[in-house]
Amino acid sequence: MNETPVPVFLYHSVSVAPPTWIAPFTVGPRAFAEQLDLLADSGRVVVPLQRLVAALYGGPPLPPRSAVLTFDDGFADFHSTVAPLLVARGLPATLYVTTDAMGGPGSPVRGSLFPPARMLTWRQIEELDALGVEIGGHTRTHPQLDTLPRRRAQEEIGGCKAALEDALGHPVHSFAYPHGYSSGLVRRLVREAGWSSAAAVRFGFSSAADEPLRIARLMVRADTDREQFRSWTRDSGAPVAPFAEGMRTTAWRAYRRLRADLYRPYAALPRQSGT
Repeated sequence: MNETPVPVFLYHSVSVAPPTWIAPFTVGPRAFAEQLDLLADSGRVVVPLQRLVAALYGGPPLPPRSAVLTFDDGFADFHSTVAPLLVARGLPATLYVTTDAMGGPGSPVRGSLFPPARMLTWRQIEELDALGVEIGGHTRTHPQLDTLPRRRAQEEIGGCKAALEDALGHPVHSFAYPHGYSSGLVRRLVREAGWSSAAAVRFGFSSAADEPLRIARLMVRADTDREQFRSWTRDSGAPVAPFAEGMRTTAWRAYRRLRADLYRPYAALPRQSGT
């Protein structure tokens, strides 16, 4: 199998004034544009996620020096800031949407676990879909899937897919785990729900030998400097998937599960005021 590094970049918000809770995971518009330019200067070819997924299932090989752009959650700045920069450069991307957070002007709706933030509306998601952005799923409410009972996890995974397909009028294929958290059971539930791929985090490069339901990504954060990003474009600075789950990851899952079993779940997101 081909283990040539493929950076699958993970972004969240791209904004100059994000809410404080998402600020550490936010990239400014100027920095984001510079990173796109660094990708181009490095000779990387940004390909649709589905090209990578096809290669993972034994399809046509990827172009040399491929890269993939992905965005989690569904912040409103994807429509206002990110999409114009991508369109101007002719770059494909996948946007993973948390469906129960969509549709509100500045606060969570229908039980989303997100604190207040400006999220995309369903109309904007339809516009992005028509523009050629791949719309994928990121659960209904953004829970830690690997700590949920089976039925609740099924509702989050399958309900998200149903909501997106109902809104867009066509099948959706790509899923991303909230917080990057999954388990063997969660990955089976994702497959049973009909998703053909699922993105994790893993802080590593993907490759044509990666796992289709645990695609490794490199998270771009507010503190990701130019040299760090440049090193990723040069195939350095992170391991290449597939690689075994580390002991710290396994122990962290066990700790979070124990907290959930004791009805004192670990708060992966800041608690909303008044709750």
